[in-house]
Amino acid sequence: MSVKKSLCALALTAVCCGAAGLYTAGFVHAQDELPKAFINGDGPGWRALGEADFVNVNCAPDTWSFKDGVISCTGTPVGVMRTKNKVKNFELVVQWKHLKPAGNSGVFVWVTDDSIKDLPPNKLPHGVEVQVLDHGYKEKYKKETGKDGDWFSTNGDVFPVGITMKPFPPLSPDGSRSFPRKELAKGAGEWNHYYVRAINGEVRLWVNGEEVSGGSDTNPNTGYLALESEGSPIEFKNLRIRELP
Repeated sequence: MSVKKSLCALALTAVCCGAAGLYTAGFVHAQDELPKAFINGDGPGWRALGEADFVNVNCAPDTWSFKDGVISCTGTPVGVMRTKNKVKNFELVVQWKHLKPAGNSGVFVWVTDDSIKDLPPNKLPHGVEVQVLDHGYKEKYKKETGKDGDWFSTNGDVFPVGITMKPFPPLSPDGSRSFPRKELAKGAGEWNHYYVRAINGEVRLWVNGEEVSGGSDTNPNTGYLALESEGSPIEFKNLRIRELP
């Protein structure tokens, strides 16, 4: 084989290996090998999610508002609004910004019917939560409880609520959460970018362009998407989804 052909073969092998790595189950071990994918939701199959796509579940009438492409949430009461339609396999892009330090929110995946039926205010549904938590929450938790918040992080935890999922490592101390492998989230007042890919019971989260956390073997793995109100004002924008086979 000529030198030119050898180089071409090596390049092709590298590209193929890189692409395969993005879809390998579980995580690679080296921090600098985490898959990167800053996906903005453009291209075939993608569509925007707006006011017409959502239904209030257990929040006040004024908890959620839509204006100029931004979804605003007052944070009170605790609760969610969900999509009108269920989804199974999909890619989701969402940008979010906490308006105050120590803000708490989340994006729920595969929310179940039973958990939202007659759900009262100040309760959350069952599903997979992709957490949206400001860095200041650690200090707030310490002040309120006198304990270190070692069971959660502020950079994109993924965990099941009322359903089953096998979280990817690294794990929280009790093993219930997938902790992010890198600290990439920005603080209050700054926009963050989440890319979520959910296929056949596997959920993966990219924070500001790098894959950090997720889980597999989720049951059930069909349901609604939901945005969470949890005590602090937050804004979302550029919600886009692409449903997959």
